[in-house]
Amino acid sequence: MTLRIATWNINSVRLRIEQVARFVSEANVDVLCLQEIKCLEDQFPRNAFVDMGVPHLKVAGQKGWHGVAIASRLPMEPSDTFQSCKLGHARCVSARIAGIDVQNFYIPAGGDEPDRALNPKFDHKMDFYEQLTATVAAQDKSARLLMCGDFNIAPSEFDVFNHKFMLKVVSHTPGEIETLRRLQQAGGFHDVVRDAYPEPQKLASWWSYRAKDFRVSQRGLRLDHIWTSPGLTPSVVPQSAVIHEPVRAWEQPSDHCPITVDLDL
Repeated sequence: MTLRIATWNINSVRLRIEQVARFVSEANVDVLCLQEIKCLEDQFPRNAFVDMGVPHLKVAGQKGWHGVAIASRLPMEPSDTFQSCKLGHARCVSARIAGIDVQNFYIPAGGDEPDRALNPKFDHKMDFYEQLTATVAAQDKSARLLMCGDFNIAPSEFDVFNHKFMLKVVSHTPGEIETLRRLQQAGGFHDVVRDAYPEPQKLASWWSYRAKDFRVSQRGLRLDHIWTSPGLTPSVVPQSAVIHEPVRAWEQPSDHCPITVDLDL
């Protein structure tokens, strides 16, 4: 069996429910991890997901902000969510699907100033990563674990449009890059997208709304990620990871595009 898993910061699931349905159908998605759903659990458009053929749902909602969800064609079992948000925001949700522990995150963006003492939002972001790294370090590396979502860090010089400029901008500062590396090393994770598209190929999954034509401006960042643990990485179908950049050009799109990967189970 091949399982196709997608991650997508949808930036309001109710506003873009028709786009979600189109993407699930066109990309033949089995498991969809959404971030920034921006609604409470009882406001989540459950019937629409049933109609899409992904009726099994796990939702962590929050009024007007944040919120994450997992929708699946296959049944879900409970999983211990890697809760890492000291403020109690709805930023993480998890489920066990076909024997895989799926952990879906919307990690804080961190504000504008990369200084923990001066910027509480940045401190929150770094604290989230520190707690998550400690949790991951304690996991069994042979377990079949997939972590995905909007990590709000572009780790490589080839994941940003201008490395020198972005080194001073939250999402690509040296401290953030090192923090993300520590998390990756703690779990022995493979970055399945970068594995499929090795450096020096430029990659992006987010483009600012400020650009009238995101393809012309080419000011993109790779903020969205799918990682697999040592116990799951052998199941990744080689070269199956796809950044669905055309979705960013749909009418009234999210500023992020979806990413998919196939697992051979």
